[in-house]
Amino acid sequence: MPDHVPPLVSTEWLNEHLSAPDIRIVDATWHMPGDERNALGEYKEAHIPGAVFFDINEICDLDNPLPHMLPSAEKMSSCMRKLGIGDGNRVIIYDNSDVRSAARVWFMLKAFGLWDVAILDGGFQKWKTERLDIEDIPPIPRLRHFTARFNTTKVRDLEHMLENLETGREQVVDARPPGRFAGADPEPRADMKCGSIPGSCNVFFRMLLNPEDGTFKSPDEIRSIFEAAGLNLKNPVVTSCGSGITASVLLLGLHLIGHRQIALYDGSWSEWGSHPDTPVS
Repeated sequence: MPDHVPPLVSTEWLNEHLSAPDIRIVDATWHMPGDERNALGEYKEAHIPGAVFFDINEICDLDNPLPHMLPSAEKMSSCMRKLGIGDGNRVIIYDNSDVRSAARVWFMLKAFGLWDVAILDGGFQKWKTERLDIEDIPPIPRLRHFTARFNTTKVRDLEHMLENLETGREQVVDARPPGRFAGADPEPRADMKCGSIPGSCNVFFRMLLNPEDGTFKSPDEIRSIFEAAGLNLKNPVVTSCGSGITASVLLLGLHLIGHRQIALYDGSWSEWGSHPDTPVS
């Protein structure tokens, strides 16, 4: 992930660059299971001009019983081509979600080799608050060539996470709310164990965001939050959550403070909490 690419852009910046020929805007809204909101329906009613809709529940491995696991490189290439996202584009991602799902698509595009990717800081909520232009007509994307190069170093699977219990080589940080991490509150998905991966620490993803406008806190504040949770930021970190969505928010937070030895456990608690042989603390 080249360091020269800023991971966040402001609403002011995007408003000034809406018509830039190399810019592609992506609505990555996703809502939690059980939430009655409909992400695609909301997109059709109102979105940033020129934005295409990235369906996290569809652009994934649909043959995997776990929710929205990473797709194959072939599927990712095909889907991005149809969305008009190609090599050489600068992609700006936003969401209208309480879980900052834009970070998941930021992670996905990075994992498949597209470097020039950024997130709209504050998301669609901030955009609307500032009364910037919106539209309700989806664009017709021009097909583009997208070369997917999957970076396996940024993703962890169950086998690796079980091995890490023995080696302790990588620290694990969980983005779920404290009640779910402690096993005191139920999981939103059925038939799940409650608790956390042994040895992991907890940073609720919302702690990285300013409550007044949903923007990310300063790098110094983010660093202090991770360190207060018990992370040694000189060592590798793997992020986890319920299903790989808010773990991406923590991954972005670590990226914002310059930490590059980072990866994401894609199965997260959906896998760990449903597997019969995984230990829980």
